[in-house]
Amino acid sequence: MTGSIPHQFPDFLTPERRQRFDEICRNGHAPAKKIRHAQVLLLSDRHRPGGRLTGGEIARTLGMHLNTVARIRKRFFLEGEAPAIERKQRTTPPVPAIIDGHAEAHLVAICCSEPPEGRVCWTMQMLANTLKERGIVTQVSAETVRRVLKKTNCNHGGRITGAFLKPIKHDSLLKWRIFSMCMLHAHRRRTADQHGRSQQAVIAG
Repeated sequence: MTGSIPHQFPDFLTPERRQRFDEICRNGHAPAKKIRHAQVLLLSDRHRPGGRLTGGEIARTLGMHLNTVARIRKRFFLEGEAPAIERKQRTTPPVPAIIDGHAEAHLVAICCSEPPEGRVCWTMQMLANTLKERGIVTQVSAETVRRVLKKTNCNHGGRITGAFLKPIKHDSLLKWRIFSMCMLHAHRRRTADQHGRSQQAVIAG
């Protein structure tokens, strides 16, 4: 009985709009969802050769749900062309990132610092706990820390500083500065250790 549902919103396409929608459907470059929405409006046009189709007929022809067809028509009538055929852009991520850029910079800095006393290197859980203890985040898991470090190409098992960052291209100037400071700190530690061993060798000799 869906084919008998009347048109709730008048669908009248100007020649210019019909041409634009035809081009969207024919050029093959538009996203599939945009093409299907344009097809809905073309099939709903009262001046379509052969007559416009009902909502149920359009749904069956395009393999869509009847409610989807109705939403597209309603949006076109109330909001205009662009909202009806374009994908609505999110203003915010679907789930806010637990570790944002600010927290990530702190995480990298912690990785570059000395691990806690008695530890050879930082563990993922230790890093997560430190972020929470310092009030940088309220909640974070060791797995989330691992994913962030993997993205930033940071290895927490460094021999000297507790972290080693491979020389990669950073999108953030702040991250690059932290990386540079980590490398400088590691170089100074290596120099100091070598100097200390040399002094011990001299004394022993």
